[in-house]
Amino acid sequence: QVQLVESGGGLVQTGGSLRLSCAASGSLFRLVGMGWYRQAPGNQRELVASISRGGWPNYAEAVRGRFTISRDNAKNTVYLQMNSLKPEDTTVYYCYADRGLTPEYWGQGTQVTVSS
Repeated sequence: QVQLVESGGGLVQTGGSLRLSCAASGSLFRLVGMGWYRQAPGNQRELVASISRGGWPNYAEAVRGRFTISRDNAKNTVYLQMNSLKPEDTTVYYCYADRGLTPEYWGQGTQVTVSS
């Protein structure tokens, strides 16, 4: 089993920044991709950003140029630096990890609220 613990959410004004962190522990053998989804009430969970074990990032169009994903394999931690935040970024963000296919493990979620 893999446990994912997120931190860094909170309340920020429009245009502000937040940094999310997600630390993985447990059976980390063959973990490949890590990243972040977000889910607003009544909506499907959507991919925000992902990063391969080798450091290749991928971003949703809505966040490209504002968010940066990074990964420290030595610490088994993935980060999401969120700049120029907008009210529409307000929702719960979930960290995930996979073994090369679909997300297999999920964090508990962290709330991000951007006030206008």
